[in-house]
Amino acid sequence: MQSAVRILMTPERWPAFARGMLAYGSAEAITRVVRLGAILVVARQISPEMLGTAALALSLFEFVRVLANVGIGQRIITACDSELDAICNGAQRLFWLVCAGVMAIQVAVSGIAAFVFGLGEVGAMLAVLSLVYLFMPAGLVQIFLAMRDQRMGATARVIAAQNIADCLLTVALVLIWPSAWAIVLPKLLTAPIWLVLARRTYRWSRARAVRPAGISAFANFGPAILGTELLAAARLHGDKLLVGALLGNEALGLYYFAFNAGLGITQSLVAACNLVLFPHFTKAKALDLDREYRRAFAMGMAVVLPLVAAQALLAPFYVPVVFGATWIPAVPYLSLLALAAVPLLCGALIGARLRARSAPFAETRLMATATAAALLGLVLGTQLSLAAACIGFGLGLTLFLVPAAMLPLFSSRNPHVPALQGDL
Repeated sequence: MQSAVRILMTPERWPAFARGMLAYGSAEAITRVVRLGAILVVARQISPEMLGTAALALSLFEFVRVLANVGIGQRIITACDSELDAICNGAQRLFWLVCAGVMAIQVAVSGIAAFVFGLGEVGAMLAVLSLVYLFMPAGLVQIFLAMRDQRMGATARVIAAQNIADCLLTVALVLIWPSAWAIVLPKLLTAPIWLVLARRTYRWSRARAVRPAGISAFANFGPAILGTELLAAARLHGDKLLVGALLGNEALGLYYFAFNAGLGITQSLVAACNLVLFPHFTKAKALDLDREYRRAFAMGMAVVLPLVAAQALLAPFYVPVVFGATWIPAVPYLSLLALAAVPLLCGALIGARLRARSAPFAETRLMATATAAALLGLVLGTQLSLAAACIGFGLGLTLFLVPAAMLPLFSSRNPHVPALQGDL
């Protein structure tokens, strides 16, 4: 008992993934305190309609940005030492090409939004946000090299610094200029901060004597990772587009608020879980992977389940006090969407395991099924009410992601059970 207490009191003796989660959790806790203040100011300064406009622009931006996630960084993480220089040289070149292409796509989407659908303000926002891609390529290799070395504390600080700067700029802008632009512009204004911190996180320069790895070196992860990330974007941002199209801009504003206030904290933990566990699982040997997966599952649930319960049950009490009476109608949606954190955590756990087992296409198939079920449940629910849409979204995720994440807990305990190719 005493030895267990000593281990708990000395984080340096924790498993690598636990230290990584501690780093991201600490950074997230600080960020959430600042973000809570920002949401409080924003909720009292702008209307649900303005928030709905910003939500539409940011959802389209996040959806397009996923196109930059083509498995290049994951290939850096899985590279062996002998090929690392060639992989990094090739990755840097590919990052520039990919980001330039995605920037062009977003400009095209902004034109379609403005001239085809008559969403002039949304189109202008997307055009301005496309400038973010000018900052990304120069710091991405450094970020993934730090993740490869499991320096999660350093990468967590980069994310926290950018998010805190985003919140502070949002507050300043919304006080000066209460509008949807006050929520959107900080995404661009904080990009230089991210770049400077990313380059300081890991000192890397191109090995000029080494020939860059070709595209074929990235082909194994590329299509599968892109497919999975597109599905994640459809799941996390497509829902807002559907709510806006089917129920209107005011309903979208309520849904967007409920999603961020109810699922924002736990969704950040889920994203951190995915970032931390993939490098950790990659370094684990085949026999250790099952054990590490069980430990990560237990730790993740021990953190997320109480947090979800607290958010869902206490929402009627803290929403009016913290955010104001304007957002009382969003309380039931907040409580319902908070429950979706459990299947999302399951998806992050099983996704990291499948990538570490070099079975990214199995992850893609699973996420395709879960995403289709979630969005179908949401669309069917909108025929009744916004609350039914929230229930349908969560149920669709739960039906597929929770059983998939629990299956390895039982099958991995029997060493005589053969592992299927691309199994769950």
